[in-house]
Amino acid sequence: MTGTLYLIPNTLGLSETSQDNPLAHIIPETVQRMSSQLQYFVAENAKTTRAYLKILNQFHPLAKPLQELHISELNVNTPNEALQTLIAPLLAGNDIGLISEAGVPAVADPGANLVRLAHQHNIKVSPLVGPSSLLLAIMGSGLNGQSFAFNGYLPTDSAARTKRIKELEDRSRKEKQTQLIIETPYRNTPMLEALAGTCHQQTLICVATDLSLPTESIQTKSAGDWKKQLQTKAAPDFHKKPTVFLFLA
Repeated sequence: MTGTLYLIPNTLGLSETSQDNPLAHIIPETVQRMSSQLQYFVAENAKTTRAYLKILNQFHPLAKPLQELHISELNVNTPNEALQTLIAPLLAGNDIGLISEAGVPAVADPGANLVRLAHQHNIKVSPLVGPSSLLLAIMGSGLNGQSFAFNGYLPTDSAARTKRIKELEDRSRKEKQTQLIIETPYRNTPMLEALAGTCHQQTLICVATDLSLPTESIQTKSAGDWKKQLQTKAAPDFHKKPTVFLFLA
C-alpha cells in the first residue's frame, strides 16, 4: 500500500508580536497536528521548512527530533528525473508532506510536478487548508472573483513588460477577467509604475501587501489615481514586502 501525499500549508509570514501560538490564526489546529506526525517532507526550501517545523514542535511535538526528519528539496532547479526519487517513500508506504516556502503548495509553486506524478502512480493526494496569497488578494480587492487568471511574473525588460500588460488588459476587458501577477519584492515600485503608466486610466489596480500579517495592506484604485499618487512620490509601503498585483479593465 502506498502512502499519502499531504499538501501542507505554510504561513505567508509571522508576526513579531508574542503569541501563545503564532500559527493559531493562520494554520488550522487539525492541520498543525497532522503536519507534526509526518517523518518525510518535500520542501521548496529546506531551511524555511525546518524553521516552520521548529515553531510547530513547540505546540505539537514532532514524530521525531527535527534533525532526524527526512527533508528533500523540490524547487525550480530540480530536474524532472529527480521527482521519481522524491516519491520513493510514498511508494514504500510512507506518508510525505509537501510544503512550500510560503502559502499553499502546488499553487504558483514547483510542487505541482510532484502532485502530478503522484496521481500517475495512483497515490492519494490530500490538500490541507491554509493561506493562499492569491485568493486572499482576490477576496480583498473588490475585483471580479468569478473569473480571474494568475500570470506569475512579467518580463523584466520594460518594453516586453509593457507589451504583456497591454495583452493582459485586453484580455481583462474582453473577458471581464481579473488578472493577477507577482513581482520580486524589491521591484514592487517599478511594477506599479508600469501598470499605472500602461493601463487605461479607468482600469482598476489593486496592490495587496503582507497578506495575513499585522502590516497587511490592500488598496484598489484606478490606474489614473495610482499614477497621480506615484507622481507625488507617495508609493505604497511595500518595498521588499511580498505583494500581489491585480487589475481589471
